[in-house]
Amino acid sequence: MIQYKGALVIGALIGAAAGVLLAPDKGSVTRDHLKKEGKEVKDQFVDDFNEVKDDVSKAAKSGKDKFRDDLKDFASKASYKTEEAITFLEKQLAKLKEKNKTLQQTS
Repeated sequence: MIQYKGALVIGALIGAAAGVLLAPDKGSVTRDHLKKEGKEVKDQFVDDFNEVKDDVSKAAKSGKDKFRDDLKDFASKASYKTEEAITFLEKQLAKLKEKNKTLQQTS
């Protein structure tokens, strides 16, 4: 889409240059025509730039929202894994306590 708009702007500039070279009108008429063409090209360029800027902003926001969602998902998964690790450690600690009790009883 951006390439298409760039081609449009280049085409307008080439057309304006050809118009100057092949113009049958007086210089003042040609200059007025060029001013009008230049303003149209500038306006089109500004519109295209704003459209591209909006598209980039939307993409950035979408990426930001996806990152936020992915971060929440990661935090949730990390929390579950942490819980599993704690449960494993608690079981190991319980085993060590039992072994320690048997050592205390025999001594």
